[in-house]
Amino acid sequence: MIRAAFLGTPAAAIPSLAALMEVAAVDFVVTQPDRPKGRGRSLEAPPVKIAASEWGLETHQPETHAELVEMFSGAGIEVAVVVAYGRILRPGVLDSVEHGFVNVHFSLLPRWRGAAPVERAILAGDEYSGVSLMVLDRGVDTGPVFAAADTEISEYETAGELTGRLAALGAAVLRDHLEDYIHERLLPARQMQTGATIAPRLTTAEACLDWRQGPGEFGRQVRAFNPRPGGWAAGDGIRLKIFEVGPASNLVPPGEIRVVDGRPMLGLGAGAVELVQVQQAGKPRLSGRDWANGRRGAGLHLDPPE
Repeated sequence: MIRAAFLGTPAAAIPSLAALMEVAAVDFVVTQPDRPKGRGRSLEAPPVKIAASEWGLETHQPETHAELVEMFSGAGIEVAVVVAYGRILRPGVLDSVEHGFVNVHFSLLPRWRGAAPVERAILAGDEYSGVSLMVLDRGVDTGPVFAAADTEISEYETAGELTGRLAALGAAVLRDHLEDYIHERLLPARQMQTGATIAPRLTTAEACLDWRQGPGEFGRQVRAFNPRPGGWAAGDGIRLKIFEVGPASNLVPPGEIRVVDGRPMLGLGAGAVELVQVQQAGKPRLSGRDWANGRRGAGLHLDPPE
């Protein structure tokens, strides 16, 4: 049986770990160190660490590149599978595994190379996304690809929802094709440079929603930033995250939130949307109706987008 290692951190990586266990002996799992979370700043284990522990897998959380090199040197690993590990792997590590590091990447390469391919696809209005199995090289998602599968992006799909579907799709492609790659029945092909796009990590500043756009563009922003970092707008001293919007026929001045029949409506550069799910800073996430009720129907004048 293939001897493998797995590198991953978030929940979206767990389906691929499960799939790898079906076709290989997983010698160990590598994930990011525990990080402080929440108001109490208590240490929280990454989802992959929790899953690996439940499945009885040896788990490591190296802090440095040198620790990674030592871990793989002489380990006899035939292939390492990487899914959203969260750290760039340098040549000293990449050269230590016989068949290299196979990355399950959540896009149809060469489109959307980088840290946020799902979010960038939604922001750009792409009709399709998918997964690619790529052998990591020294570039950023530039390595040769040996398997891929596509899927249509639905009209109202959030980044979180699409990530969940791609996680399942990527696991299936990995399970079906990893052995063919190892036994050279599938040969990796170099990526074409034509059509290559970059998907840099999202920032909180970038998630400032632009209400000067129309409903289609505004809705894509909201969905792309859901769940993280959360699209937001500010006005009248209030910062409001917007997680879901719906169509609205009411005429509301651009940049104004007004309550109509108990429902908060936001005026855009062209048209308006209903705020279906929101979260005011320091408060729990609420339906738009409940948030409006809490404000007793008071509206909000938004600041210009940053």
